[in-house]
Amino acid sequence: MPKLKTHRGAAKRFKRTASGKFKRAKAYKSHILTKKAPGRKRGLAQSTSVSHSDHKRVKEMLPYA
Repeated sequence: MPKLKTHRGAAKRFKRTASGKFKRAKAYKSHILTKKAPGRKRGLAQSTSVSHSDHKRVKEMLPYA
Protein backbone atom coordinates (compact mmCIF):
# COMPACT_ATOMS: atom_id res chain seq x y z
CA MET A 1 0.00 0.00 0.00
CA PRO A 2 1.23 3.53 -0.67
CA LYS A 3 1.97 5.95 2.10
CA LEU A 4 -0.94 8.10 3.28
CA LYS A 5 -0.72 11.87 3.10
CA THR A 6 -1.11 13.88 6.27
CA HIS A 7 -3.66 16.71 6.10
CA ARG A 8 -1.32 19.64 6.70
CA GLY A 9 -4.05 21.96 7.97
CA ALA A 10 -5.02 19.41 10.61
CA ALA A 11 -1.38 18.77 11.53
CA LYS A 12 -1.02 22.42 12.49
CA ARG A 13 -4.15 22.38 14.65
CA PHE A 14 -4.13 19.04 16.49
CA LYS A 15 -1.55 17.25 18.63
CA ARG A 16 -1.83 13.69 19.89
CA THR A 17 -1.59 13.08 23.64
CA ALA A 18 0.11 10.10 25.28
CA SER A 19 -3.27 8.45 25.90
CA GLY A 20 -4.22 8.69 22.22
CA LYS A 21 -6.60 11.64 22.42
CA PHE A 22 -6.17 14.79 20.33
CA LYS A 23 -5.54 18.23 21.82
CA ARG A 24 -6.97 21.34 20.18
CA ALA A 25 -7.17 25.07 20.86
CA LYS A 26 -10.46 26.74 21.70
CA ALA A 27 -12.17 29.11 19.30
CA TYR A 28 -13.12 32.80 19.80
CA LYS A 29 -9.75 33.94 21.20
CA SER A 30 -8.41 35.77 18.14
CA HIS A 31 -10.24 39.12 17.99
CA ILE A 32 -12.99 41.28 19.57
CA LEU A 33 -11.48 40.61 22.99
CA THR A 34 -12.55 43.87 24.64
CA LYS A 35 -16.10 42.72 25.33
CA LYS A 36 -15.06 39.31 26.65
CA ALA A 37 -14.56 38.91 30.39
CA PRO A 38 -11.03 38.21 31.67
CA GLY A 39 -12.04 34.86 33.11
CA ARG A 40 -13.58 33.85 29.82
CA LYS A 41 -10.39 34.81 27.97
CA ARG A 42 -8.28 32.77 30.40
CA GLY A 43 -10.52 29.79 29.79
CA LEU A 44 -10.25 30.19 26.03
CA ALA A 45 -6.45 30.20 26.32
CA GLN A 46 -6.52 26.64 27.73
CA SER A 47 -6.37 23.69 25.37
CA THR A 48 -9.05 21.01 25.31
CA SER A 49 -9.54 17.64 23.70
CA VAL A 50 -11.33 16.85 20.45
CA SER A 51 -14.86 15.55 21.05
CA HIS A 52 -15.54 11.84 20.77
CA SER A 53 -17.72 12.33 17.69
CA ASP A 54 -14.89 14.08 15.78
CA HIS A 55 -12.10 11.76 16.92
CA LYS A 56 -12.36 9.37 13.96
CA ARG A 57 -12.28 12.22 11.43
CA VAL A 58 -9.15 13.76 12.96
CA LYS A 59 -7.48 10.35 13.16
CA GLU A 60 -8.01 9.83 9.41
CA MET A 61 -6.49 13.23 8.64
CA LEU A 62 -3.43 12.44 10.81
CA PRO A 63 -2.55 8.83 10.00
CA TYR A 64 0.93 8.95 11.55
CA ALA A 65 0.24 11.18 14.56
